[in-house]
Amino acid sequence: MKIDFIEIENFRKLKSCRLSFSEKQTLFVGANNSGKTSAMDALISFLKDKNRFKTKDITLSNWSQINEIGISWATHIEEEEPDLSLDKWHELMPKLDVWLQVKSNEIQYVSNLIPKLSWRGGLLGVRLVIEPKDIEKLYKDYRSSYQDAQKIKESAKSDLKLWPATIWDYLEKKGLISHFNVSAYLLDPDKIEKVDKGNAVLQKLSEDSTPIESNPFEGLIRIDIINAQRGFSDPNDTAQNYGSLSTQLREYFSKHLNPTDKPNVSDIKALETIESAKKIFDETLKESFNSSLTELEELNYPGFGNPNINISSEVKPIDSLNHKSAVQFGLMEDDSDKDNPISLPEIYNGLGYQNLISMVFKLIRYRDDWMKVGKIEAEDFNSLEEIKYEPLHLVLIEEPEAHLHAQVQQVFVRKAYDVLRFNENLRDDEGNDKEGFSTQLVISTHSNHIAHEIDFNSLRYFKRLPSQSKSEAPISVIINLSDTFGEDDETPKFAIRYLKTTHSDLFFADAVILVEGTAERVLLPHFIENHFPKLTSAYISILEIGGSHAHRLRPLIENLGIITLIITDLDSGQKGEKGKLKACVPKHGEDQETQNYTIKNWLPELQKVDELVDLGDDGKVSEDKLVRVAYQTWINLGSKKAPKKIIPYTFEDSLLYQNVEIFQKIDGVGLIKKFKDQLDLDDLETTSKEIFDSLRKGNKGDFALDLLFHQEPSELQVPDYISDGLSWVETSLSNTDFVEEAIKPEANDE
Repeated sequence: MKIDFIEIENFRKLKSCRLSFSEKQTLFVGANNSGKTSAMDALISFLKDKNRFKTKDITLSNWSQINEIGISWATHIEEEEPDLSLDKWHELMPKLDVWLQVKSNEIQYVSNLIPKLSWRGGLLGVRLVIEPKDIEKLYKDYRSSYQDAQKIKESAKSDLKLWPATIWDYLEKKGLISHFNVSAYLLDPDKIEKVDKGNAVLQKLSEDSTPIESNPFEGLIRIDIINAQRGFSDPNDTAQNYGSLSTQLREYFSKHLNPTDKPNVSDIKALETIESAKKIFDETLKESFNSSLTELEELNYPGFGNPNINISSEVKPIDSLNHKSAVQFGLMEDDSDKDNPISLPEIYNGLGYQNLISMVFKLIRYRDDWMKVGKIEAEDFNSLEEIKYEPLHLVLIEEPEAHLHAQVQQVFVRKAYDVLRFNENLRDDEGNDKEGFSTQLVISTHSNHIAHEIDFNSLRYFKRLPSQSKSEAPISVIINLSDTFGEDDETPKFAIRYLKTTHSDLFFADAVILVEGTAERVLLPHFIENHFPKLTSAYISILEIGGSHAHRLRPLIENLGIITLIITDLDSGQKGEKGKLKACVPKHGEDQETQNYTIKNWLPELQKVDELVDLGDDGKVSEDKLVRVAYQTWINLGSKKAPKKIIPYTFEDSLLYQNVEIFQKIDGVGLIKKFKDQLDLDDLETTSKEIFDSLRKGNKGDFALDLLFHQEPSELQVPDYISDGLSWVETSLSNTDFVEEAIKPEANDE
């Protein structure tokens, strides 16, 4: 049994979306404020802690309609029947649809969830929805409170806002769970709707639907959670609680190891040792307290009729772990003083190690609790055969990367699922998962290192959408990246290999910039820092990928729907005798064509150099306004009255032509020296030909590094085509609802 997918509606930013689960691990990725935490909280709130719902969990744009219900209740004529149906509330309140993939031989677990007699295995759905406990009572209480406030305002002839001004105001103060609870309804597997661009359409309940009386997942799904805030102790901070790992060890010991709890044969030796130690300690106590008790006798105590004082100890194994230094970390392998080894309490270990050990130990404890390992309470069972296990174990981990460096993050996420399956009931001797019990691990993260380690088919990308109007709040949809990477062709294979070779931070970026080569990648961060400082407030991912391969990331870029700038080269070519293009110096009016595959086949889908260099900015942007291409165009090296126009071939000569004075003075080597020697503004045709030939033979990576060594990058002028592209990124981000305020136009100090 597995969770196949869930659908979330009206919960914070998640207006209506589907979240598919992988067989083993599912990873939530996305930029800041994209809804990853909302999805985690929805799972926790609906499946684990139903009393944590608050008014702010309802999608903000829904409140205008909810308040309309309140207005109709508060102002309707008493002689008429108020509208107390649940339909409107169901449309507006948060809900979670859980769809389980169940085999026909697992029917004993789900007999209460089968919607029709014809079901023979497959999908089963349950809707969890927040609805009024007693809608008539809610109506009366709110109406009474609202009208009382209005009477006071009329009496005082005041326009002051009194509580409750709206039904939101009423529920905010009263608490949502005071009038609402979570109800469960069965769903029909034959009425599942398709997902459109990340937006899900949840099925409507039939008119005769009635809620399930009991918890539909009781005994079916075991849910364990590792929250993001784990509160590890600083040894210099006395305000925090000590012994996080010690506490976990005590809890584990009490449940699984305590020899005094239902002892078996293997515990006898431990109990005998404890009893022996108790006798020796009691004799020592009696001897130590003898003089003090003798003094009491001189005060006529115990005297006649009073009980004698006897000192006796009670040795409990759990007490040995009940202190803040119960967990020690040894520091030296070769310790000459074996009786007094040097070690430190756990609070003196690094926060990263505390976090790692704590999370792994929690996973062990969750697994052993599920599998009833050791001495877990079993009073309700007459024999081990009667112990019941939930068939599905769902483990939720929020941001495991806290305090962990990159390699440890990768090790943890690589091993977490294996830890949860390390049990004879879950895996065979060869390490293969057994059927019957399933584990699904769900992780939310901001770490590209963790995303890099997981199979990309298991990534779920939370895509932010800007507000469609002033009355609408920004929302997010969820993109199942298995739809992008799951196809068995060369394009997704290339994308996977490329991202595995480089990094995965584009899954968390506000915008992506694809650059042609090494020189652009080296210098672009300096251009942004010195000339576009507002962009430093956004998370920009810069990926180096050649012009002949950038288009291979197109399905991924378009699926993510992320703002993307492609900085590439014009790569002009002239047809030879056999019609084959040969690289040449760019010239207008020579019937040249670009050799750049991205320009020809993605944006702007033109081939002629004349059309490309004359093309306006609008023609370089995709229809959805999310992708723009930037390539070399005209540069004027003269004046308006005496223009000297030239078309660069690539990034390096563009930089040269726009920083002529700097290159005339600089003392460099390699390409920089050649450029300086070849630069002659009075003979641009010869200059462009010689520089073109040098570029074909020179090392462009060394060019960028040599330039950084000899020249302060802040003084370099950004090539116009790149400057135009970066300006577009800045403008595009300023038009969204989810970037830092420094990007916004109103924050402009100029």
